[in-house]
Amino acid sequence: MQLRRFSDPREFLQYAEAFLMEREAEHNLILGLTNTLIHDPEVYPQFYLAVIEDAENITLAAIRTPPHNLIISHVAHLDALTVLANDVQSAYGILTGVIATVPIGKTFADLWQGMTRQPYRLNMRERIYQLSHVNPVIGIPGTFRVATPDDRLLLIQWFAAFRQEAMGVVDNSDVPQLVDRYFVSETRKIYLWEHDGEVVSMAGRGGPTPNGIRIGPVYTPPEFRKKGYASACVAALSQLQLDTGRKFCFLYTDLSNPTSNHIYQEIGYEPICDVDEYRFDAPVN
Repeated sequence: MQLRRFSDPREFLQYAEAFLMEREAEHNLILGLTNTLIHDPEVYPQFYLAVIEDAENITLAAIRTPPHNLIISHVAHLDALTVLANDVQSAYGILTGVIATVPIGKTFADLWQGMTRQPYRLNMRERIYQLSHVNPVIGIPGTFRVATPDDRLLLIQWFAAFRQEAMGVVDNSDVPQLVDRYFVSETRKIYLWEHDGEVVSMAGRGGPTPNGIRIGPVYTPPEFRKKGYASACVAALSQLQLDTGRKFCFLYTDLSNPTSNHIYQEIGYEPICDVDEYRFDAPVN
């Protein structure tokens, strides 16, 4: 097996796109991040892009945007994980974490721990969903609109709350810059559900693939939950993406949250595959 690294995301996409498109929904994060590297290069100034191939075909693709997790594609041959781990270790020494489908993530985490003595822990179990038709959400009061710079302060508060609640992120010093990017990016936008002049829920979209786009983040403050606002907002945003030419919408759900998994399926999202996120701790001597 041979590993090939890429310094140009366009070259990586041209080389690996056919392989990634065989499982477009499963690979939506890799495809979407590569799109960001191409069209918004300032977002991730450093990156790792690689494929592993045997004599005939690509067997694995991987992407990392430090300091974030390594993301691994579908793997045709598990032996490719050893080749990848050796190259990633030579590039970074240690990792913060890995995201991959079940059971690829666990296999890589075991391998990485043995190589680096970095203990791992399962941080989140997720499911990728895909939608091609929206079941309308009826009877939820309010209106749907795109966020504007006038909403900036509210979005900063909500993004920080979302990241702390969903991902355990405590340091949100980068949130203002993150929010500002949504106002200038062509591929990433935030949309809001508003009721009686008050914003009650938000949903974003970004990471486009050739045929689809990822929905997220989705956040509703605790005081506005269980009123259907998130369902209405996500349904409206998903329909907007289909109306503008997308064939699919994708989203990730936390499997520990049965409520969100249920409401997305009611909207029309269908499960595709399960994904695990493993976090690596400091090496143990």
